Amino acid sequence: MANGVDSGTGTFPKPWSAQTVFSNREPWVERTLRNMSVREKVGQMIVAKVDAVYKNDDDPQYQLISRLVSEGKIGGIMFLKGDVQSAGILANHFQELSKVPLLVSADMEKGVAMRLDGATKFSPAMAISAAGNPALARRMAEIVAREARAIGIHQNYAPTVDLNINPANPVINTRSFGDRIPLVNAMSAAVIDGLQSNGVAATAKHFPGHGDVTVDSHLALPVLEGDRRRLENYELKPFRSAIANGVLSVMVGHLAVPKLTGTMEPASLSRTIVTGLLRNELGFKGLIVTDALNMKALQSNGLTPGEVAVRAVQAGNDMLLFPEDPELVFDAVCAAVENGEISEQQIDHSVQRILQMKHWLGLDRRKLVDLSRLSERVGTKENKRIAEQIAEQSLTLLRDRNRTIPLRFPQNGQLVNIILNDRPGQKVGREFVDTLRTSYNVTSLRLTPQSQPEFFQEASRAVAHASAVILTTGIQAWSKSVPSGLSQLQCDFVRSLPSMAPKGTPILFISFGTPYILDAFPEIGSALCAYSENEETDAAILKALKGELVPRGTLPVSLESVKP
Repeated sequence: MANGVDSGTGTFPKPWSAQTVFSNREPWVERTLRNMSVREKVGQMIVAKVDAVYKNDDDPQYQLISRLVSEGKIGGIMFLKGDVQSAGILANHFQELSKVPLLVSADMEKGVAMRLDGATKFSPAMAISAAGNPALARRMAEIVAREARAIGIHQNYAPTVDLNINPANPVINTRSFGDRIPLVNAMSAAVIDGLQSNGVAATAKHFPGHGDVTVDSHLALPVLEGDRRRLENYELKPFRSAIANGVLSVMVGHLAVPKLTGTMEPASLSRTIVTGLLRNELGFKGLIVTDALNMKALQSNGLTPGEVAVRAVQAGNDMLLFPEDPELVFDAVCAAVENGEISEQQIDHSVQRILQMKHWLGLDRRKLVDLSRLSERVGTKENKRIAEQIAEQSLTLLRDRNRTIPLRFPQNGQLVNIILNDRPGQKVGREFVDTLRTSYNVTSLRLTPQSQPEFFQEASRAVAHASAVILTTGIQAWSKSVPSGLSQLQCDFVRSLPSMAPKGTPILFISFGTPYILDAFPEIGSALCAYSENEETDAAILKALKGELVPRGTLPVSLESVKP
């Protein structure tokens, strides 16, 4: 496009590996770095969060980010929730203010729609693996990249290459491609290829591996207990594979690895992990970015936000993601360089990599996007069809002892839908009820840990008069070794369902979250996993219930009751 406007439809043929992208000495990179002050260099390393909602020019966040960009105190922005049009408007506005093009990013594991309304919604990584087709995974990633570039986004904090070894993992789970190394590697490679061949930098996360923990790093500091041998045999293999497949950035997690570091410091603040292991031993040449610096895992060590940022840079991270106060972090890192705690040479190395990435993305040539045809490129019917294919092909029937699928009961019969929550406020299952009501006479009840005995009695009465029962849940983590959020009343209710319902009544357990929960209640003879709830998965399940679709997904994790 003319006038420095990027249409977002270009292709980026191989080779685009970190080895090639970050080894070339580009004149624009050399010239830009040479003309920067130390403070401008530090600004390049900071990525500020932006809500992708354009309100007006007087909005405090709009004014703050505009000032930080104009003053060179940030080098990138990360979009949080909002809408496609606002994101494009904001991206162009901030780019127009920037002396050096901004690196615009977002966490788009499930597509741009994970953050921005109006884009294509995809199922999570575990569903992608269940569909079992790397070509389909690549096609999804290609769509994500093209939609992202059309809006002005250049970096995706995906794929999640963590092996979900621990069923009780509350933060990874269905975000993982599974627990089998060859499968995780194949799907990750397909996603990396699809993203980067279409001009979006992929990010393998959460180094050195967030799959075998039982704590959410958004809330506290997880501990990865494995020693070096264990990590080499499991956690590190998907990262080695991602690096070999050319991934351009790696995100380091906020989790302690005491048998590697000898301390309880988070990996993201550990020079042993970031520089020693990732940069030197694994030979990664690309961008290293921290996980979000506002997460509570970093607050357990008593460090101030400024001290955390300084430690992260000292560890070897190139980019500081999502500090709560970007200006405070900027000042802290600048002060650390001025007083010799961080060498200017180290800053130079990081900024050179950041500029190399921006050059590869073409931002030194075109940093604005053409928003006039956004609706033709984002959230299209063609893109949605790929999301529908994934939803249909990923549906996994774990067991069907009673031949419940397709669902057979009298046309005027009553379908009872029980929604099982493990915490209050969950909305998973609500849209599925609406989908069921397009074809069946449905009574729906939601059971939470706070539900009183009389509510369970009401649910029991409904089941006793049901022609069919569907139990749905969006629970994300389940393990025998970790206490559940479910109450004893809930567990007893589920286990008693077959005896409550009239003899021969079809009963189906559907998980819109983790598949492990389906292993916990073998009393329910038919179990289906959809891995997430969205319009596409709801439609796919309805097809299966009506006999229009045979679920053929393959479980990507190991369950006691299901042999791979």
